Amino acid sequence: MKQDYNAESPLVQLVSFNKLLEHYDEQVNSPNEHVAERAKYVLDVQAPYPILREGFTDLSLLDKHKDVIRVILEDSFSPILTKNEIKTASTPFENIVFNSSERFRQILKDAGENFEPEITNIPNEFGYIMRSTVILKFYYGYNLDFKRPFFYDIPDTNGVMRRYRILYNADFMEITPTEKAKEITQEDVDELLDNFYNLDLWKEKIPPNSFIAKGFVISNMFDVTAEHSVSEIKSTLIGKTQKDRESFMESFEDTFRSFFNLNDIKVGFAGYDSSANHFFKIYGKGMESYILNGNDMEECDSSFCTYSHGKLFKENKYFAISNVEKYFKKTEGKVQPYKNLMDQGIKSAILAPIAVNGELVGVLELVSGKVNELNSVNANKLDDVMPYIVAAVMRTIEEEENLIDAVIQHECTSVHPSVYWKFQEEAKRFMATEMAGEEPVFKEIVFKNVYPLYGQIDIKDSSKERNLAIQRDLMIQLSEINDVLEIAFKKYKLPIYEELMFRVNNYLSEVKEALFTHTEQAVFDFVKEEVCPVFDHLQKGEDTEIKVLLDKYNEKIDRATESYYDHRKNYDDSVMEANMKLAALLDKKQEEAQEMFPHYFERYKTDGVEHNMYIGSSIAKDREFSELFLSNLRLWQLQVMCEMENRYYALKPHLPVKLDVASLLLVYSTSLAIRFRMDEKRFDVDGTYNARYEVIKKRIDKSYIKGTNERLTQKGKLSIVYSQRKDEKEYLRYISFLKAKGYFTNNIEIVELEGVQGVSGLKAIRAEILYQKDKKSERTYTYDDLMAELSL
Repeated sequence: MKQDYNAESPLVQLVSFNKLLEHYDEQVNSPNEHVAERAKYVLDVQAPYPILREGFTDLSLLDKHKDVIRVILEDSFSPILTKNEIKTASTPFENIVFNSSERFRQILKDAGENFEPEITNIPNEFGYIMRSTVILKFYYGYNLDFKRPFFYDIPDTNGVMRRYRILYNADFMEITPTEKAKEITQEDVDELLDNFYNLDLWKEKIPPNSFIAKGFVISNMFDVTAEHSVSEIKSTLIGKTQKDRESFMESFEDTFRSFFNLNDIKVGFAGYDSSANHFFKIYGKGMESYILNGNDMEECDSSFCTYSHGKLFKENKYFAISNVEKYFKKTEGKVQPYKNLMDQGIKSAILAPIAVNGELVGVLELVSGKVNELNSVNANKLDDVMPYIVAAVMRTIEEEENLIDAVIQHECTSVHPSVYWKFQEEAKRFMATEMAGEEPVFKEIVFKNVYPLYGQIDIKDSSKERNLAIQRDLMIQLSEINDVLEIAFKKYKLPIYEELMFRVNNYLSEVKEALFTHTEQAVFDFVKEEVCPVFDHLQKGEDTEIKVLLDKYNEKIDRATESYYDHRKNYDDSVMEANMKLAALLDKKQEEAQEMFPHYFERYKTDGVEHNMYIGSSIAKDREFSELFLSNLRLWQLQVMCEMENRYYALKPHLPVKLDVASLLLVYSTSLAIRFRMDEKRFDVDGTYNARYEVIKKRIDKSYIKGTNERLTQKGKLSIVYSQRKDEKEYLRYISFLKAKGYFTNNIEIVELEGVQGVSGLKAIRAEILYQKDKKSERTYTYDDLMAELSL
């Protein structure tokens, strides 16, 4: 057996049979003549070879004197038990086996010609320390408990891994010091107890080769595969991190193979939904369901015969299928799970119900490619592991529910990580109040003295573009309705068709002229209530030409909106694609900004992407706030808005509808307070005075340049709205810096804004943005240049 014999050790190992022979020395004088005679025989055989008492390091002597050694050890290795006991005589620590029972030799033979058993749970680096603790206990008398169970993992003839526990008998060992041994005090032991991993310290207190270990050990081994498999299944199911590994199911199956002593087993899982009465696929790394065979779900009533259904659902008992083909033929192939098992080459299976309080929540599937290998007898072995599987499934269900709640919270009612600590504190206070028997109240979360930042990148003329899309769809739909009615009138001469055509043309003229707010709904109601019944009547007729026209018409009707949805779909898809890309960029950039200084951030999609940010010491918890961080965030925001503009115009050529965008920032230098509105599940500014900020934010994108009919926001320009001179200077400084980095042109203007309701005295900087045609291009363009370049 492979060992590192040259490894440094506090013990010099001598193989010796002296301690065992001393027993025979005593037995020579036994009143039992058979015992005395046996002892004399052993001692006579050993007498010519004193080296066997004195001890030796030359391991070749073990082979040279193997016949004598066999006689010495004969009483310890009973011939009667040799086929049952798993037993060896070996050197301690290095584990050189020089005598063994017949069963141990057969186990090694079954494992393979070159198999070398190794103790699996003791790292090599602990070898020196383990020997040192033995010396401290048996020579110095200090009881340091380093005892651990030792194991061999050895495969059997079928390749199934078996685990054997090793129990050592060290009665035939003696330890004596050499001249290198040192005195050990309690202080020394106390120091070692605090420094287990300090190998140098252990070598200092107990130097290498400072003791002689003379003798041998007898090892008794026991097959603990079943107990170990139960423990492994339990550990695997408890350990969350293990279930996330790619190899989880593979190792899980190996454990079940050892547990059942069958090498052909595979493991699967299927969940059960009681409300829908069907089995469903569980999604996980390597997870399979053999009764579903790749399907996402399977109805239960059609899945099982009466007997199996009763076993699983009513009795919550194992259902064993020892011969799948037999069951398949018996049910004439009509039961889907049997067919699924057959299609996968499965010959026998056990379906074990995972039930909680009598309610089925899933099925553990054990399958094999051999007939009768899995059956109702060995199914009972599952009694030892099913409680752990049920507990793990229940925990997984709870974790999934928590994850679903987390996803819902993140996607729908998110609490931003920067302020989550405040909610945690309030939740803890809430629970403490409740546990004290008082009526708990969740107080509103307020952050005072925070500075707001607002930005938006909005679809230019979005209402006009949307109305234009609606107008086009309505005109096409009405025209095609008119075409069908014209043919129907020509063929059937019914006045009702002519009257409908008259009304269709009236709506068509109205839509062409202008799309009013009520027009879309009026046309929708007209088509649904007046036209659709006529078309249904025509569809039932015998006229092939009209049926073909109606089929083409119906193909173009969107099932969700029940109307034409072509140009509107292109518009909606364009807005959605743009919003998705811009929001993704903003979210990614936000991660970097949060590392600079924690702040509250929210963004939402409309006809474009808007975002709010609030920064201040009350949000940052333990961080000290300085206005330097506010300035940093303002510069970051300015730069990111330019990058979002670039991202959009790189995307624009690929959109169904080529829309333009305009960007806007609002600068507000006065700190304010924000409060989490429990009813709305969102933050909002707190107080009447602070509400002025919200008023400005909602109205500035519709504002005009003072004394003109020109809107503030323009494509190709970033508008920065402010009210104080110091903000103007600050942002002109940032623009100058970013201009040098290729974000802006020299076309910078300062304008005054017309007063909006309740707000006056606002000014704005409009800076012309430079664009790159693509990421590789070093050349930059103004908006007009870029549009001209893209049109080529």
